[in-house]
Amino acid sequence: MPGPPRGLALSIVECQPYPKGRAGGVPGAMMAPMVTVALLSPLAYLLGTFPSAVLVARARGVDITAEGSGNPGASNVIRVLGWRIGALVLVLDFAKGAVAGGVGLAVAERPGAYVLGIAAVVGHTFPMLRKGGKGVAAAGGMLVVLFPVIVVALGVVWIAIAKGLRKASIASLVITVAFPVAVAVSGKAWWETALITVMAALVTLRHAGNIRRLIRHEEHDLVAGSTPPTRH
Repeated sequence: MPGPPRGLALSIVECQPYPKGRAGGVPGAMMAPMVTVALLSPLAYLLGTFPSAVLVARARGVDITAEGSGNPGASNVIRVLGWRIGALVLVLDFAKGAVAGGVGLAVAERPGAYVLGIAAVVGHTFPMLRKGGKGVAAAGGMLVVLFPVIVVALGVVWIAIAKGLRKASIASLVITVAFPVAVAVSGKAWWETALITVMAALVTLRHAGNIRRLIRHEEHDLVAGSTPPTRH
């Protein structure tokens, strides 16, 4: 039985969609969303710079950068102002990463979540004109969008270590090291493991002062109200 005419056969071939991963397929389809993500990146950075700890503490007459460890983060707020106020700061910092990562996921899937989420984490740790935080809560917010099960599991580990040793820095460093390992074991793409490893290195570097204090046995305990604030 003769096949279709040559011209018709070529037309049929030309109309076939490209398989995923080949030229003209998913990469081309992702181009426009990634352009949108690139345009949103400065806004994600600015979101990350929102000074949650500074504003919450200031509303209570406290300059959190001049109290306790001086770090504008949830752990220091807990030491100075107690668990309730510290939890509020934790939720706000967590939300910065989660909102940025969630928008990125909606716009350009997992690559978009990484770009906008990392932009928010960088904004949190390296804001303009003021001291930044350590990045643990903001990174956790971004990662809960991508790895909810791992985040919940390591969140339980953080609580157990922080409560048992009364050292938030040790708990944070443990889960920071564990996260890339968990992602690698979960079978995600190599580039995801690589990005998570880079983020873990950034957070670890932000804890350099904590590591030095731990070595000297001078690290602050995570005890609510252990550092009475100086009211301003």
